[in-house]
Amino acid sequence: AESPSRSSQILSPEITFARPLVTVAPPVVAGAIKALELVSQSTELRDKLAANTAFFREGLQKLGFKLLEGEHPIVPIMLDDAALASQFAAAMLEQGIYVVAFSFPVVPKGSARIRTQMSAALSQDDLELALQAFARVKNKLSL
Repeated sequence: AESPSRSSQILSPEITFARPLVTVAPPVVAGAIKALELVSQSTELRDKLAANTAFFREGLQKLGFKLLEGEHPIVPIMLDDAALASQFAAAMLEQGIYVVAFSFPVVPKGSARIRTQMSAALSQDDLELALQAFARVKNKLSL
């Protein structure tokens, strides 16, 4: 059997650079197709997500929390101090609510925050439970 020449073993740059653009795992493609089908069929989930986000934001504002403006489902609660944000997240976990504290270098110094993520899967009761936990932790930490 004849061995291939050295030059035939080297791929052209066009093929090498194009390969990642045309190689997508089948489950990724299937997931993308299903997601497009879901959002094309109904706005129910998107509407519920928007309603949950608005309800949660309003509840946090009534409790006196400072929020970043926006309508998106990521609701950042500004605490500014990194140590306080970490302490707040730990206290929330004790309440059974998982939130994430973000501080420098993830966000600018002095802009530490608690990051929450709304979901259409959450019920009104879930959101009220979370708001009650936010109120208790706020009181516990004397904010």
